[in-house]
Amino acid sequence: MTLPESKIHIVGIGSDGPAGLTTRGRALLAAADVVLGSDSVLDLLAEVSAQRVRLGPDLQEMVGFLTANLGRKRMVIVAGGDPLFYGVARYLCEKLGKEHFEVLPHVSSMQLAFARVKESWEEAYLTNLAIHPLDSVLDRIRTAELVGLFTSEQETPAAIARTLLVRGLDYFRAYVCENLAAPDERVTQGELTELQDMEFVPLNVMILKRKPGRPDQAARGSRFRLFGNPDDFFAQSRPKSGLITQAEVRAIALAQMNLFPNSVVWDVGAGSGSVAIEAAQVAHLGMVYAIEQDVADYHLIVANAQSFGVFNLKAIHGAAPGVFAGLPAPDAIFVGGAGHEVARMLETSYAALRPGGRMVVNVATLEMLGATYGALKSLASPVHVSLVNIARGVEQLETLRFEAVNPTFLLAVGKAQ
Repeated sequence: MTLPESKIHIVGIGSDGPAGLTTRGRALLAAADVVLGSDSVLDLLAEVSAQRVRLGPDLQEMVGFLTANLGRKRMVIVAGGDPLFYGVARYLCEKLGKEHFEVLPHVSSMQLAFARVKESWEEAYLTNLAIHPLDSVLDRIRTAELVGLFTSEQETPAAIARTLLVRGLDYFRAYVCENLAAPDERVTQGELTELQDMEFVPLNVMILKRKPGRPDQAARGSRFRLFGNPDDFFAQSRPKSGLITQAEVRAIALAQMNLFPNSVVWDVGAGSGSVAIEAAQVAHLGMVYAIEQDVADYHLIVANAQSFGVFNLKAIHGAAPGVFAGLPAPDAIFVGGAGHEVARMLETSYAALRPGGRMVVNVATLEMLGATYGALKSLASPVHVSLVNIARGVEQLETLRFEAVNPTFLLAVGKAQ
């Protein structure tokens, strides 16, 4: 059999070794001059006579080896599962060019794990903790119904369970799938409290399934920032999770509100209270009134304020502007939900604002932007409008990519002295 030496073949393999490969995969291994793979993968290839090259963590070293031997030797890279699913194939194709490779995938261990627990993975949140530390993905896990995790030496299933429990994410049932497709395959399921003291073999996949009817819980940290705290530090109600004012937007909004230590602040349509709580931390000698008509969110404001240790915040259950009567005049107002009666809401809020005060409105749609801008222009000039477009960096292998956060608009006006 003559193989084109201009191609490097990347072959996915399972725990059953060459027996689980296609005829073409076995033929490529038999004809190879060089076989590259991790120690665990090379151990599966005892009968392959080609030169063996161990792949370590230095992927750039592998690129150098492949470049030096491209066109001179028949090279086959063997990787566990699907090499394009959190594997080396994507990295190598980006470094050397897709035209130099042919990929023969195997069933991913993630796919096998979901098959074992009989859950569909098409809408699950999937990640590799060897690449993305658990702390960096907790906000994604918190809002997910179903999660698939490639664990790591540091982020073992027991360590993951302990972290989730400490951070208040106790509403998942967990499955740990070990040595998938091997004779000693094992699937363990249980509560996080049960798994936190158990030991598992290194080759495992962990699946988390949210229990029915459980709301999002706040992350628990020993320290809170003055403002701009991560979104998952606040308890939120489902299915409204994801609608919280994002950390970066909160920071900008608080700056535009021009708060002082003794400021009186209204947060109208406070939701889970993220802006109100951080305003209370900034205006620690003043008072913040978090106004929310949704009873579930009202209780979340109370719970979040307790978690942050904020005592200069009063949650008010009721619809604005009807509940404004009797409240002290504010130095700053944040409006996070103006509803359908935008003009009336903003007019009443602005009328209550003290001279020299600032009002900031957050809207998420073009329709609300137009209505809000028109209403504010009739009240004050100028209207400062900002489109806040945030993308958060995510590391993938040795590359840095960005995940976009939904864009939002901030509109700010001041009241003359």
